[in-house]
Amino acid sequence: MSKKCELTGKIPLKGHKVSHANNKTKRRFLPNLKKVRFKSDILKKNIRLTVSNAGVRSVDKKGSFDQFVKSAKLRDLSPRLKKIKKSLLSKSA
Repeated sequence: MSKKCELTGKIPLKGHKVSHANNKTKRRFLPNLKKVRFKSDILKKNIRLTVSNAGVRSVDKKGSFDQFVKSAKLRDLSPRLKKIKKSLLSKSA
């Protein structure tokens, strides 16, 4: 499983773990990923995605999964969601 958000494109960041003595060791900051089921009203089906917590909040802010995917940039979406976006735009037009 890739550690990447399918909606927002968030990926792990690199950094240092710093001890009290200021020793630095490498570490990774992983996104807070969850498996979430979204309901698409236009496609009339449920879609299960691996999404960061920030991605879930973004969908809530837009109002619905369909609204978010329509307004999202293609470079942030996963290849699977690019196909879903294409079918959403063709069905809603």
